[in-house]
Amino acid sequence: MVLRRWSQDARLSLARLPSLAGLGRVPPAPVHAVRDLWPGDPLAGSQLVKGMLSFAGVTRRIGPGRWEDGSYPERFRSYLHGFAWLRDLRAVGTDAARLQARTLVNDWLAHPPTDPMVRDCAVTGTRLASWLGHYDFFAASADDAFRQRLMQRLLAEGRTLAALVPPESHDWRALAAFKGLLAAAIAMPEHSGFLARFLRYIDGELSRQVAQDGCHVQRSPEIQLLALRELAEMRAMLQAAQIGVPDSLALALDRMSPVLRALRHGDGRLALFNGSHAGSVAMIEMVLSQSTRTRVVAGAMPDGGFIRLQVGRSLLLVDAGLPPAPGFDGEAHAGTLSFEFSVARQRVIVNCGTGETPEWRRALRESAAHSLLVLEESSSSDIGPGTADSPGGIRRRPAHVTAEQMAQDGAHWLDLSHDGYHAPFGASWRRRLYLGDGGADLRGEEIVEGERLQSFVLRFHLHPQVGVEWDADGQMVVLDVGGQPWRFRADGGEVGVEESVYCPEGTPEWTRQIVVRVRPGDGAAEDGVSGESGRADAGRGDAGQGAAVQGGAGPEGAPGGAMGDGAGKDAAPASAAAGGASGDAGLATQGARTALPPAPPPAPASGERTRQVVRWALGRADA
Repeated sequence: MVLRRWSQDARLSLARLPSLAGLGRVPPAPVHAVRDLWPGDPLAGSQLVKGMLSFAGVTRRIGPGRWEDGSYPERFRSYLHGFAWLRDLRAVGTDAARLQARTLVNDWLAHPPTDPMVRDCAVTGTRLASWLGHYDFFAASADDAFRQRLMQRLLAEGRTLAALVPPESHDWRALAAFKGLLAAAIAMPEHSGFLARFLRYIDGELSRQVAQDGCHVQRSPEIQLLALRELAEMRAMLQAAQIGVPDSLALALDRMSPVLRALRHGDGRLALFNGSHAGSVAMIEMVLSQSTRTRVVAGAMPDGGFIRLQVGRSLLLVDAGLPPAPGFDGEAHAGTLSFEFSVARQRVIVNCGTGETPEWRRALRESAAHSLLVLEESSSSDIGPGTADSPGGIRRRPAHVTAEQMAQDGAHWLDLSHDGYHAPFGASWRRRLYLGDGGADLRGEEIVEGERLQSFVLRFHLHPQVGVEWDADGQMVVLDVGGQPWRFRADGGEVGVEESVYCPEGTPEWTRQIVVRVRPGDGAAEDGVSGESGRADAGRGDAGQGAAVQGGAGPEGAPGGAMGDGAGKDAAPASAAAGGASGDAGLATQGARTALPPAPPPAPASGERTRQVVRWALGRADA
């Protein structure tokens, strides 16, 4: 490691020498100028013309001399120095936008950063690819002196990337470094070392990042999209220069595209697992069209650990895999065995998503922000401490996650489990799901086995467009799903309707969730014997037991629901996802038409193991 760093430092120092960058081997213009593939946002471009840049919920004034402004958050600065926002100015298309782009690039050339960001190969690669991808927009009509300075800098940036590749970290952003190195190779083919270094290391990078089933190792639908977008750009560059596409790159595109299609709901947007945003349908379609000509949807994702069941117009997506491995888990959520459910284009049960601010991002990584079971107000994985710009990875995590799937006569059964609660509580959770009756019948059985009776809560976060009310008898929760009534019932716990949040694009939207609470001694099911239950009034503010979340006070306006010990003013934003209220009683169940597969027998009667069971059903009223 020390020798590698020394060698890298030496190459980096040589790459930044002005004498090398100014040699006569710099071409007057890119030999192959590959136009950026993706559309920009004209509204964002109009703000850029006025000197304002927005990214991840942060808006700041930018301009000459502001490149190293200490008030910029690190994520914002990385985006600023990556110049991907040039596509927004191009989308405006006016001379004012062109001149603003040229002015900003010219000022950066005169004042390149001197901070440690020079070692961020992803930012450097994005910048180099952005400059070349928009060369015709801001540079082709510029004077000779500007274009010479730009080409000299492009050569220096290419040498910088060659010194930094292969990168020290191997998350999806490493692909941006390879893209930038390839862009330099295409623009300046006389410097053959760029292409040679790209071809030398790209196979190994793709083997680390892309599993055999096509899932990206970070297990995020959005990262699946971002990684695929980088690879599609690489192939376009190679094709423009009439260079053969490496087999590993072509295979990765073919494998990853069906997975991305599989992780979409009927509305065309992405499922919210592991920090994903829902994304733009137009962008997702464009990335897919640039990646493959086929419209295959992945039928199985065993390496990625996602399960997709489609019956009729209903779609069930389940996270049934281990959290991403260390080094790839900086954005991972404690959402093991969570699921999302949609009917046609309407999402019904969802995960809460991810936030724009560090506080919201941290809070929404906890288990309580997912549609799953939360035991003893704790998450199934512990998220390590991080900073505002560098999120922590996962420390404690499930050691084993199991998933079995059966299908018969158009119906599907899933038998899932994880041991994420074994270390802190000596307990395990088993989730059994059933989807049948043409997609009109979704049911589950939740089994907690442990050394003692446990308190837990089942959470079913609802999409904001789903209406929620009680039936006339107060015996079932009725959901309005696109104008159709669906009924939820449960046996073995206290059912209520509480507040929640939904963050498909980072900004919280208030919504509601169905919760089923189980407390030892309150009549909940034990050893498979169901207890009494009745209605829990929605919106009541007493006796709430949201999942405990570490991390200080949340954003202004977050619901201040009861959070158990230590809550109140110190509660994180996940208090919204964990629910601001709960009721006093549960919801009576009614008989189901189709029985779940028989449950396994209880553990041996040694007196050391307990077994708690909750059964629930969500069905279309007219089915």
